[in-house]
Amino acid sequence: MTPDHYPFPPPFDNASDAEEALKHRDPAEWERRGAAAALDLFRRASERVPAYKDFLKKHSVNPDSIRTIADFSQLPTLDKNNYLRAYPIDALSWNGELMDEYQVYASTSGSTGEPFYFPRTRKQTEQYALLAELYLRSQYKIQERKTLYVDCFAMGAWIGGLFTYQAVERLAERGKYSLHIITPGLAKDEALKAIRKLGPLYDQVIIGGYPPYVKDLVDQGTADGLDWEKYKIKFVFSAEGFSEKFRDYVSAAVSQENTLRGSLNHYGTVDQGTHGYETPLAALIRRTALDDKRFFKEFFGQANRLPTLAQYIPEQFYFENVQGGLICSADAGLPLVRYDLKDQGGLWSFNDATTAIERVVPNYTQVLKDRGIDDTVFKLPFVYLYERADFVVVLYGANIYPEHIRRALEGKTCATFATGKCAIRIIENRIREPRLEVNIELKRGVTPAAADAKTAEKEIIKTLLANNSEYCSNYTRLSHRMKPRVKLWLFGDPKNFSGRGKQKWIVK
Repeated sequence: MTPDHYPFPPPFDNASDAEEALKHRDPAEWERRGAAAALDLFRRASERVPAYKDFLKKHSVNPDSIRTIADFSQLPTLDKNNYLRAYPIDALSWNGELMDEYQVYASTSGSTGEPFYFPRTRKQTEQYALLAELYLRSQYKIQERKTLYVDCFAMGAWIGGLFTYQAVERLAERGKYSLHIITPGLAKDEALKAIRKLGPLYDQVIIGGYPPYVKDLVDQGTADGLDWEKYKIKFVFSAEGFSEKFRDYVSAAVSQENTLRGSLNHYGTVDQGTHGYETPLAALIRRTALDDKRFFKEFFGQANRLPTLAQYIPEQFYFENVQGGLICSADAGLPLVRYDLKDQGGLWSFNDATTAIERVVPNYTQVLKDRGIDDTVFKLPFVYLYERADFVVVLYGANIYPEHIRRALEGKTCATFATGKCAIRIIENRIREPRLEVNIELKRGVTPAAADAKTAEKEIIKTLLANNSEYCSNYTRLSHRMKPRVKLWLFGDPKNFSGRGKQKWIVK
């Protein structure tokens, strides 16, 4: 492998070759290669990973009987409890050893339980670097523009900040691009200083960060008099989904010329790495679905929850949809075969997805040109995922999702006083009846006002009634019990909105 090449089979050994291949080759080729890679991973893991050999034995699986991808689909699934926590970490590794190639450990956030520490090899950095190079080239044209990447993800034991830094540094050190990086992490003042001081030296500035943090950063910059337009801002988001209202808000706030090209979201996990990203085509499909309820139901299955939609390279991450859950096989820091991500969602092939959208938008290819994104289309399959099933509170049997509350707060009415961040929980009143409590962060400089709390309550109810059939059914009979108890908090209040890492949308 030369410094200009990745340790992957062609065309993925070179980003420019991969870019051309993904635009022009038959989409079925990528899925065939994905199936072959999954079978190869199984064969190697069944021979060389002690924990997996034992796991198969306990489940009475003869590795020699797994010959086709149909056989593969019958293998027992892995998860943190039945596999990762059931074996010592060396037994989970190739040849039962934590080899010298392991570079960095990354920790889960612990939001759904005890943190788990995943070793990550250089290969995972290379995988992310390849994906980043693909979207930075196709969507942000770094081969033509001097670019400053401001890494605002949390630095520390979590995957976001350091993983992003390593991948972007990998691109920068090769010398092919005028690409520089600075790592303020979650320090907003430092990020704004860097943009103000260094931004004029570049053709564009890319801000990478968690969606709520980036919105705070943009709002603070605006309040400080920063002229965002002159920096040609682009966004790279990770760790959580967001609404199209959110995309429109941050795009307008920095005066982007093309909203669909101006931001993207990742789908990734610390368990396996960066699975894929939201292409401009994926964003267009989401927006089309919001305008057409029938298409929304056809494409996403649930008519009231907007998922993240990403495209992925099957031979690096082989996805399966099992009863609405996402299963993924990947040669990650710890090789994982048919690993249950505990994410709810689904899959679309490229051809099926484009056929579906053409039924709604007959001149779809012309729309791509009109929206200025026709040169970004990769013929890769799609994966969509909803917020995790355990990121929900239940009120009188109705599942209440933070995404619906956020949708209300991101609307024009509430955006005048609220940042869009919230923390929800179920509390009990004096007679032990459950109530929905919604804690809302106010914008910097805004103080709590009864009128704003009432406005937020009305907007939340309106949004829930429009998007949540369970809530709507209950509200007709129990309206007084279904009304949220809104609490307004000053910007950055440490109880719910400290700004240290990802926002906790659910509090117990």
